Amino acid sequence: MAEQQRARRPGGRSARVRAAVHQAVTDLVAERGYGSFTVGDVAARAGVADTSVYRRWGTLEALLMDVAITRLTTASPVPDTGSLEQDLRVYAAGVARDVNGPDGLAALRLVISLSTAGPDGVQARDAFLAERGRQLQAMLDRARERGEQPPEGLDILDHILAPMYIRSLFGMGPLTAADADTLVDRLLALRAPS
Repeated sequence: MAEQQRARRPGGRSARVRAAVHQAVTDLVAERGYGSFTVGDVAARAGVADTSVYRRWGTLEALLMDVAITRLTTASPVPDTGSLEQDLRVYAAGVARDVNGPDGLAALRLVISLSTAGPDGVQARDAFLAERGRQLQAMLDRARERGEQPPEGLDILDHILAPMYIRSLFGMGPLTAADADTLVDRLLALRAPS
């Protein structure tokens, strides 16, 4: 009975190890940049054995992909407010808040760095982008089902996400909710009938 309860209990040591390893990766990317640390460095920073990291993730790229996708799905979830305009505003404000956060820039740099990390890195980057695309598409599909005329996913990338990511990557000041609203307004103005 105790064994069954232990198996069902959420969290526990496995969740703590995963959280510590994820934070170690984020910290190392922020401090050293991608490619300047090893699984051993991550394990030492997280306070776990190298074998624990290899057993769970297999490769550094697989670990980095897990960190990037987890960060994406937990930091900037796609809202469902009942209207596309409000969904876009809440979503954009969340992304702005995320990229301004203590780990936001490190997460962006991680995804960019994966693009140059060989086939495993490209696969990790593509998985990250596919998850972001899936999230956005769900928001757009809901809008269509309500009878709204949503933009394309690439329009959201071009007019909302890219400006925020570029400003963050180049250190062009913190993004505010007002900045996010302005980007949404610009996208919606392009879609408004003339």
